[in-house]
Amino acid sequence: MDIAKGSVALVVGVGAREGIGAACARKAASQGLHVCVVGRTQDKLDAVVAEISNAGGRAEAVVADTTKPADVGRMFDVAAGAGGTPDFVVYNAGNNRFSALTDMSDAFFEDLWRLCAFGGFLVGREMAQRALPAEGARATQATLVFTGATASIRAKPPFTAFASAKAAERALAHGMAREFGPRGLHVAHSIIDGGVDGAQLKSRFPEFLEQKGAQGGLDVDAVADAYWMLHMQHPTTWTLELDLRPYKEQF
Repeated sequence: MDIAKGSVALVVGVGAREGIGAACARKAASQGLHVCVVGRTQDKLDAVVAEISNAGGRAEAVVADTTKPADVGRMFDVAAGAGGTPDFVVYNAGNNRFSALTDMSDAFFEDLWRLCAFGGFLVGREMAQRALPAEGARATQATLVFTGATASIRAKPPFTAFASAKAAERALAHGMAREFGPRGLHVAHSIIDGGVDGAQLKSRFPEFLEQKGAQGGLDVDAVADAYWMLHMQHPTTWTLELDLRPYKEQF
């Protein structure tokens, strides 16, 4: 697929520079897209934007809460101002929190669902409303990738709430793919099957990566490469679901 001048990417759920969201933003910028980098923390977004700018790319930060419809509309408005409806959208928002079910509050369970499933719904709906033409016409090829998890297909305590939220997100992605694919919007779901060698795991559970050893965690830039591969697929060979894991990971 040819990348047209003025193409825009929207990466939702960008945190630390050593994360999947930031890596996807860097990848899109390296391919000539103007990248809208979306997250909740201004300092972290600014660091990613600065890194992209220093490498010669174009990016801007958008502080937003993806569970709020007005914020989702605003992030797409920013993208429109940068060049139009995004061609490449990544929904990477999520929070892998855990708790025993008997100790879990209502808010804990609902917050995970809102971030993974409801936020994904808001972004997917906005993307479809803006990218798809009238019924019966075909859109210019665009891509929406959801970052999933092993938990979306296998629930294990103490991650039961997270698993239910990611399973709902996966079902959402599958439904969108079947509804919008024939109209030119490629929706894909990526199962991240293993620990991500990024800032979050290094700060919270460093012993996990130490135990795995070299190349025991998913490299964030390699994940971004895989997402970009999905975007570049020919429309006769679209992937719905892609599972990614280190070669050392048991499955």
